[in-house]
Amino acid sequence: MTQTAKPKVVLGVSGGIAAYKACELLRRLTESGHDVQVVPTASALHFVGEATWSALSGKPAATEVWENVHEVPHVRIGRSADLVIVAPATADMLAKAALGLADDLLTNTLLTATCPVVFAPAMHTEMWEHPATQTNVAILRSRGAIVIEPAVGRLTGVDTGKGRLPEPEEIFEVARRVLARGASGLAQDLIGRRIVISAGGTREPLDPVRYLGNRSTGKQGFALARTALARGAQVTLVAANTDLPVPAGADVVRVGTALQLREAMVKAAADADAVVMAAAVADFRPAVYRAGKIKKKDGQEPDPVRLTRNPDILAEISAERAREGQVVVGFAAETDDVLANGRAKLARKRCDLLVVNEVGEKKTFGSADNEAVVLGADGSETPVPYGPKESLADTVWDLVATRLQRGPEADTPAQNGR
Repeated sequence: MTQTAKPKVVLGVSGGIAAYKACELLRRLTESGHDVQVVPTASALHFVGEATWSALSGKPAATEVWENVHEVPHVRIGRSADLVIVAPATADMLAKAALGLADDLLTNTLLTATCPVVFAPAMHTEMWEHPATQTNVAILRSRGAIVIEPAVGRLTGVDTGKGRLPEPEEIFEVARRVLARGASGLAQDLIGRRIVISAGGTREPLDPVRYLGNRSTGKQGFALARTALARGAQVTLVAANTDLPVPAGADVVRVGTALQLREAMVKAAADADAVVMAAAVADFRPAVYRAGKIKKKDGQEPDPVRLTRNPDILAEISAERAREGQVVVGFAAETDDVLANGRAKLARKRCDLLVVNEVGEKKTFGSADNEAVVLGADGSETPVPYGPKESLADTVWDLVATRLQRGPEADTPAQNGR
């Protein structure tokens, strides 16, 4: 793919009720400048007709191995693609892909594709959780494919559970990040890795209507989740008081307070390869929670609010690593003496990496951009210039991936006495 050429994307659609959602994914891909070839299965055409796919993509949908045989479509389509997305990917399609079956144009395309392949599963919960499906997913991931975890929500009929197709805009974000990685020639270096990320800001209740909080929106943590997913990781996102769209494939745990966040993070970190504490966690909480609203009294000053310390989650996870070789990353939001305070915090927290940035009323919080310096326990400093939060996230994952590849023998604070 040249710099001026449109990225070539194959959108495979298999036969599930969620096929209608792929129309929105197709629209986002085409409107953002991608050259999209839709390859629906025969079953998919029962849900959305060929005319719809052709109209939305601007080119005829490819449906049969035997059409335009002289162009050898079962080989050409996969070979020429920069990315293949299968959305929805049914249990049947995952099984065929894992076994290497090739009984239609889409499965032939999957066998000939040399580019990254993303599967967005959609099926009933029982089908997703069946050992056969889980084995097929593990096989595909072991071969380098990205299999997005399905969302939890309404399925067909009255059923709800895990198996819902992630929202099209979030699948699009995964596709966009995978294409960006492919353009840079970098591999999906987090495939098979379990990542835990905290995001957002905790709120510590004073009474039923008031709380102590901060300005964090969770954008940086969600950017970390999206970029990790695009690099093949399995992501658990512990989200504190955010209203951002759930990244496609992330398992989201909703929390409110620092104590709730600590419980969720410690539990999720038990089998994680890397833990990233990007949430803005309150250092203190009110010592007393008032069951009734605190009233304003005429002529009287309010009673002082006594505070008590919250647990230091980053320091706890760093000191008590759940598994050998686990990489722990912290964030430090500073308003002055940024690097000096960051180095002191790195030594105190004993994490492997610390992302240090300057914050303020109009800096970082709520912004789509960020700049930072990533400090390493090995003495390294990696500056990240002002730019999209996804760029900072990818720098963090570059550094994490390097440490994971080194294995447990890599220098960590616990090993080198820092």
